[in-house]
Amino acid sequence: MSKPFLLSTESTADLPESFTTAHQIIIHPLYYIMNGITYGQDEPFLDPADFYQRLKNGSMPTTSASNPEAIREQMTEAVKAGYDILHIAFSSGLSSSYQNTLIAVEDVLAEYPDAKITVIDSLAASAGQGLVVHKAVTMKEAGKSMDEIADYLLENRLHFIHSFTVDDLFHLYRGGRLSKTTAILGSALKIKPLLHVDEEGHLINIGKVRNRQKVLNTMAEKMKDNMEGYEQDVIYISHSNCYEDAKYLADRITALYGLDNIIITDICPTIGSHTGTGCVALFYMGQAR
Repeated sequence: MSKPFLLSTESTADLPESFTTAHQIIIHPLYYIMNGITYGQDEPFLDPADFYQRLKNGSMPTTSASNPEAIREQMTEAVKAGYDILHIAFSSGLSSSYQNTLIAVEDVLAEYPDAKITVIDSLAASAGQGLVVHKAVTMKEAGKSMDEIADYLLENRLHFIHSFTVDDLFHLYRGGRLSKTTAILGSALKIKPLLHVDEEGHLINIGKVRNRQKVLNTMAEKMKDNMEGYEQDVIYISHSNCYEDAKYLADRITALYGLDNIIITDICPTIGSHTGTGCVALFYMGQAR
């Protein structure tokens, strides 16, 4: 008989705490630093609304990848309790957290060689990573083994579609995602970029729309052909302090396709440090990124 296993991921998955608690998901925090304070370490994480207000007021946070030592401690605790672990990592194209997890796992397995820990690079971010975890939870509760879930995720991870837009191009420029010229010109012309995450887990600009409502409509409309043939168990929309825009997108999806199994979540400060306020992101199952 196979050992019981737990699912593990990072705080960047932007999953509701009620969901992660109910399904015993191990969460590895990614810290952020603001005004000399490391939140999650020196002080508790800020409420998202408080964080984004500080961002609007001019605070410029920086972020760090997951801590291998902290990961090792959390995984060791689970292994000692008799669990194997399936870890679904933040995209290696956006963070070194995946590599840090491999380092931690190597240490844990050296001490507990009978344990089994599998690490999957989700090639996903925010609630896209959360959607991958959600699928793993659904499969686990349907009785699938850890190996079966891992195989499915590896074979299908590029079918977890990411589509998002930001209101302020400055933060993407500051994080190295856009050139300074593009950021300045786009801001002057009030251009709203349409972005996605590519096959290597990197952020890619795939379009430009000169109106906020229009870019949200475009995100909804682009689902039509891409999601053909894929069942939508759940759709995630995450946002950085712009709930009304996220709700507008959810309502458009419901109106267009009759889908109302939509979960709206906050974008965590670690990711919000790079998107700024006003980011809306959509995640669903589809044919290709």
